[in-house]
Amino acid sequence: MLHLPKAKQWIKFTALALTLSWSALGYTVENELVVSAAASLTNAFKELGKKFESEKGVKVVFNFAASNNLLQQIEKGAPADVFASADEATVKKGVDSKALLGESVKIFVSNSLVMVVPTDSQLGLTSTQQLTGDTVKKIGIGSDNVPAGRYATESLTTDKLIDILKPKFIYADSVRQVLDYVQKAEVDAGFVYASDALVAKDKVKVVATLGNHTPILYPIAIVTDSQQKDLAEAFINLVRSEEGLKILTTFGFSKPDTK
Repeated sequence: MLHLPKAKQWIKFTALALTLSWSALGYTVENELVVSAAASLTNAFKELGKKFESEKGVKVVFNFAASNNLLQQIEKGAPADVFASADEATVKKGVDSKALLGESVKIFVSNSLVMVVPTDSQLGLTSTQQLTGDTVKKIGIGSDNVPAGRYATESLTTDKLIDILKPKFIYADSVRQVLDYVQKAEVDAGFVYASDALVAKDKVKVVATLGNHTPILYPIAIVTDSQQKDLAEAFINLVRSEEGLKILTTFGFSKPDTK
């Protein structure tokens, strides 16, 4: 099992420690909305945030990371008003733990899982089966707490490839870290969302779409301890609006079959 250095993690840890310190003091800011969202939503949500700020005259503060990590932060008291996850299971855990308001949960978008390689790759990969070859040394995949990693593991398990490929796995703390590995050619291939591949289309290319996994649906919910529930609901309404969906599809997401 291989791991690449994670230099940015110390910065993230310090930021989280400060966040939790403010939370312990009951720190809240009026006219400021804190949105914790899956890493794959980074570009799309930043665009939605700009629109929300211009319409509502409030500041939107984003915290992007792996969905499960974000939920753990919220459950430990980190300030947040809205939580958007890359999987339904994480939100269900949040509802069960009372960290999220169950009645506020809405599915707002879907995604697909793809295999990407560096644009200048000479390996000629076109399927996950080819990853078993000797020319492939390293494969980027999200760790167990990353929804994209769980989807990939589910797909590879169904296709009976997981045990063969595991020794080649380079685990990442978020899907965007997997994307970074591929962009820098630190791995031969990686599993990311179609939306991530679109963001980095100049540096990575999609060579296969993975199947045999749970549908990738993104839920959004209001955090139970939010002091800005009206603003949180307004942000969710924007995300789920026709205009919001238009922005999301621009960044590679799809309209969900379920609402």
